[in-house]
Amino acid sequence: MCLPGTAEIVREQTEAEGAPKVDRRTAVLGAAGAALAASFPASALANGGRGRKGRMADLTHTFTAGFPVFTFDPPARSTLVTIPAAGFYAQEWTFGEHSGTHMDAPGHFVLGGRLSPEITLQELLAPIVVIDISKRAKDDPNAMVEVDDLMKFERRHGRIPKGAIVAMDSGWANKVDDPLEFKGGPAFPGYNFPGFGAEAALWLAEERDVTGIGVDTLSLDPGNSSTFPVHVDFLATDRYGLENLANLDRIPRRGATAYVGLIPWEEGSGGPCRVIATW
Repeated sequence: MCLPGTAEIVREQTEAEGAPKVDRRTAVLGAAGAALAASFPASALANGGRGRKGRMADLTHTFTAGFPVFTFDPPARSTLVTIPAAGFYAQEWTFGEHSGTHMDAPGHFVLGGRLSPEITLQELLAPIVVIDISKRAKDDPNAMVEVDDLMKFERRHGRIPKGAIVAMDSGWANKVDDPLEFKGGPAFPGYNFPGFGAEAALWLAEERDVTGIGVDTLSLDPGNSSTFPVHVDFLATDRYGLENLANLDRIPRRGATAYVGLIPWEEGSGGPCRVIATW
């Protein structure tokens, strides 16, 4: 994402220098890439994206058969061939796109919204900040990230960076091995787990121009929601969401960079991804 007019300036400068003409999409991506590069410390770029101390954390749950999913069948796997029998080993998996640690692309809830192949490389590399609501979530399983939580974060850690991924740490990732506890109920609409409040999600889109939001639970919306306003309204701003993140308590509240390894699934409404943080 870039300031109005940036793409036009890039295109005009390029054409003025005698290079081939550039269409608007190429100019936008080029400007976004330049802005993204400028937003990271030179030491981080020179170190392959790692922070000065090269610290890294995997924010991804192991993709397992039976991983808790919202309403569809959980992932399942079978062995196709074995080394003793065929000289190599391979599995066959069946799963819905929204299984494991995964992305919700805008087109997941928005008719005509962007799909997995349309998520740009610039959007898959972003600063990540963590909003900790774990204490409140212990008393209220449907606790939400509110605008007040975001304001408190900024008073302590500084302004949320433009283009950031803002992730909720509710402590829920520790429950993932118990599907009933992780969902907070046996079946929808009886789930109970934390999520974002719609007002907070839209505030991040409109006031901080974030790239996306993330949660350590099954859904961007809290478990007791039946209308999914965060999915409907936030994804409609052409941003993405990440669900079932892990290890958010192991990274700095601010100062890390996230790499979102989304496969460009054909016509994908999102999909499983490897999310890594470095600082």
